[in-house]
Amino acid sequence: MKGVVLAGGLGTRLRPLTSITNKHLLPVYDQPMIFYPLQKLAEAGIRDVMLVTGGNSAGDFLRLLGDGSHFGLDTLNYAYQTGEGGIAEAIGLTEAFVGGDKFIVILGDNILEDSLEPYVETFRKQENGARILLKEVNNPRDYGVAEIEGDRIISIVEKPECPRSSFAVIGVYMYDDYAFEVIDTLQPSARGELEVTDINNAYLSAGKLKADIIEGWWADSGSSIDGLLESGIRARELRVRSKM
Repeated sequence: MKGVVLAGGLGTRLRPLTSITNKHLLPVYDQPMIFYPLQKLAEAGIRDVMLVTGGNSAGDFLRLLGDGSHFGLDTLNYAYQTGEGGIAEAIGLTEAFVGGDKFIVILGDNILEDSLEPYVETFRKQENGARILLKEVNNPRDYGVAEIEGDRIISIVEKPECPRSSFAVIGVYMYDDYAFEVIDTLQPSARGELEVTDINNAYLSAGKLKADIIEGWWADSGSSIDGLLESGIRARELRVRSKM
């Protein structure tokens, strides 16, 4: 199973901090933001990872992360996304790397308390399809929102004005290679991007989308300056607890 970390974007919500660097290189407590998703993948047993980035700071990732061995990875590959084509476009750039394997995608500004290992192991045993992670939040209108009934997802709507639930689709997605077939058919949204919600809805329409609700805290550290600060505070609390 392969891993993909997405670390592109302009980071406009974190300006002026991102005026001269990529947001994923900003510090969250005592280490760069990008360290957290890489550590989560390694802890879950993922050994081959591709990082997708872009912009003028792309070379800084190579200098910072090297071959990924510091994180326990066997290989750390890099892909460059030209422009702002969206999350689904970035995933599409990894097709040759992923091949026919299953893979897990994590957004580079997502920081989680929970281990990803149990979700990854469940997906390894899942015959095919996709699996996403959900978290109940206070501001669902800022995210893709999943309407659920029992253990089934009924719908996913991107940034709805009137959310049908408070369960946000966080930036962790697990797919088989059908995802690339879907990406090839997508059209840009009103934002001019290929949307990851459209990938998830394609799996949902095919009856091949499953979900898990995470229990621990989740931080979208790139959401705002306050979100970055909250992420640092939570990361510090987690680090302190791990040393007790």
